Amino acid sequence: MRGTRPKRRVAALGSAGALVTATLIAGAVAAPTANASAGSGPGQDREARGAAIAAARAAKAGIDWQDCPADWNLAKPIQCGYVTVPLDYAKPYGKQIKLAVDRIGNTGTKAERQGALLYNPGGPGGSGLRFPARVTSKNPLWANAAKAYDFVGFDPRGVGKSTPISCVDPQEFVKAPKMDPVPDSEADKVAQRKLAREYADGCYERSGWMLPHMTTPNTARDLDVIRAALGEKKLNFLGVSYGTYLGAVYGTLFPGHVRRMVVDSVVNPSREKIWYQANLDQDLAFEGRWKDWQDWVAENDATYHLGDTRAEVQQQWLKLRATAKKSPLGGVVGPAELISFFQSAPYYDSRWAPVASVFSKYVAGDTQALIDAAAPDLSDTAGNASAENGNAVYTAVECADAKWPTSWQRWDRDNTRLHQDHPFMTWANAWMNLPCATWPVKQQTPLDVKTGKGLPPVLIVQSERDAATPYEGAVELHKRFKGSRLITEKDAGSHGVTGLVNPCINTRVDSYLLTGKLDGADVTCAPHATPKP
Repeated sequence: MRGTRPKRRVAALGSAGALVTATLIAGAVAAPTANASAGSGPGQDREARGAAIAAARAAKAGIDWQDCPADWNLAKPIQCGYVTVPLDYAKPYGKQIKLAVDRIGNTGTKAERQGALLYNPGGPGGSGLRFPARVTSKNPLWANAAKAYDFVGFDPRGVGKSTPISCVDPQEFVKAPKMDPVPDSEADKVAQRKLAREYADGCYERSGWMLPHMTTPNTARDLDVIRAALGEKKLNFLGVSYGTYLGAVYGTLFPGHVRRMVVDSVVNPSREKIWYQANLDQDLAFEGRWKDWQDWVAENDATYHLGDTRAEVQQQWLKLRATAKKSPLGGVVGPAELISFFQSAPYYDSRWAPVASVFSKYVAGDTQALIDAAAPDLSDTAGNASAENGNAVYTAVECADAKWPTSWQRWDRDNTRLHQDHPFMTWANAWMNLPCATWPVKQQTPLDVKTGKGLPPVLIVQSERDAATPYEGAVELHKRFKGSRLITEKDAGSHGVTGLVNPCINTRVDSYLLTGKLDGADVTCAPHATPKP
């Protein structure tokens, strides 16, 4: 399941089967030589040296800031530029790729400025280039931080404007209806396996030269080169969803380069979880949050008329699913497209009312609202290219980061068992990740995330019932990063907590970013306001 905002089909680790439809000063950089000890073996040492060479080079070059290209849709005073990084950090003088970055200066005085705050929204595959728009749109939650920091966004390697990769023609990628992710027979499983294998092969055909280097550790090294290019001695970082794993890996590789780090909605950094088990864990959590949403819909039956119990709302869902399976709505919205649309509700509380409203209209006889919401828009070629690219990066990073099971029997057994009690997302998520079983390039061993010399206290923020990044991930990172503090939003489950209005959390994030101070102990906050129907 992916970890960024689901864009019609895109979901923090991976999402409802995108297949099925389908996160710096010249002199300051000479000192760092990345903690080679954080990894293991000569390869890691070579990459650490390569990262130091690339950072020193970037510090000297800086960034040639310009007005952003018109088609980036980033209005002045946001500025854009590029940072050059090695494709392979073991060969720092070899092939180079360009990464797109943007920024807006701090809104406070020169004396108030504390440097740059870099952001990654998740994915893998999410673009961070919209981050400076939090300042231009005068987002009140970020007004205090904006006084102190330049807001800096970037597209990670392979994403968007940063040497993008692709696995399939974007228009083909979004074409609907896809196969129902829930298999009725062995033949259905064989067909899905074939699609997954073809997708993996397509990634290799279209982007094979990039695939071995599409890893989280390489993106973390890129982050350090961007830090250096900005002229920043140390990194201030905000990572959400997959961005938390990027932050965890950065903090492990470059502990002495971290100044402040906020991680929000945490991917479990355990080597045993990256990435196969993490996706199975999601399936359980999604089922729980799906039920939370159904309970809310039932409580608001006077508005939605979908049933006044969870069971009744579920029956309406099953009925809709069966209808779309038999005859896709408008010829294009089948079960796969429905899951893609409905999964945004367990992801984000902000989607509770919009999804319920569309569902309610359908049950009342207005089918078009659901078709408009769930069907692909073939005329939106830019959006479709972005969705395909996001899914390609998601797949490439997760498949390259870790060794995946190659035995179909294991996938079949694990997902069949899980599906029995957690049917909402299990098979859709399985098919989305199955290309990793036949991935055509070498898969790495995940980094052992831990506290290294110089790592400052990190602030961890997590909702208790998050579906995309279950709560245990925050607890695990908290254990691994000594001196970290955990803020738990109790009885809440929206993904991406720092973007929500909850003063108990917002004031602490501000305080940490502005002063570096954390509470003396972990904090539990009451939930943010429940959505209104």
